Amino acid sequence: MSSTVRDLPATGTPQPSRAPQPPLLVALHGWLLSGRLWQPLVEQLEPDWSFWTPDLPGFGASDRPRGLQPSLASYGRWVAEACRERLEPGRQVVLIGHSLGGSVALHAAAGLGGRLAGMVQIAAGGGVYQPRPFRQVRQGGAAFVRWRPRWLLGLPGSDGLSAPLRADLRAARGLLACSMRREAVQQLPQLTAGLAVPSLWIAGSRDTVMAPRYVRHLAGYAPEHQFVLLEGAGHLPMRQRPEDLAAVLRPWLAALPAGSEMAATDS
Repeated sequence: MSSTVRDLPATGTPQPSRAPQPPLLVALHGWLLSGRLWQPLVEQLEPDWSFWTPDLPGFGASDRPRGLQPSLASYGRWVAEACRERLEPGRQVVLIGHSLGGSVALHAAAGLGGRLAGMVQIAAGGGVYQPRPFRQVRQGGAAFVRWRPRWLLGLPGSDGLSAPLRADLRAARGLLACSMRREAVQQLPQLTAGLAVPSLWIAGSRDTVMAPRYVRHLAGYAPEHQFVLLEGAGHLPMRQRPEDLAAVLRPWLAALPAGSEMAATDS
């Protein structure tokens, strides 16, 4: 394997330059879910790509810190700060957001600056305010988190149900309500239009939660984007079709610019 050699003063010894590390893939789960959502996809893409799949505060095994407001903007700032603390100098990140986690990722983008290499949105769309459907979802979701049968956590084999049952009440209700407000919905196209990195938007053809047309609609605001319709997939392609999802992600990730001067100066 050949290596690139930098020019040094005559008294120095040429040293091979270090290849930039590939971006860290930070995958953000959707409402009432947890970082475990991504495990089938992680198994498909590692070891070529390294992941961080956090439980967002108040979900999974993560407590919500005192003072962290249950809003998309606050959670976006939390993600950006957590990424900066985790990244080595000069390394970049690709944000991967699912459903409501996609909105959080859009809010986090500005806080990452040059450390952001790309954005992937899975079953995440919107930008069209619909009062009646949103009100029904908000009311139904609030009723579920209030009356959910938490006693099920004590039953054997309840691991698959644990994330919705454990979610912090204020975080779950607050983020859902925030995401359905007119101002928040209308802000998504602005945030998308402000992306300064390539973005990949993936929708499942059988997704009954986030219809593909809404994913395509929001993707259209991104300056440099690609839209992919995953045939036969529903709202959770990372669990239902991890091989097909990985096949879409691999070439797109490989085509991203390998590091940047902006990342180095933005460390």
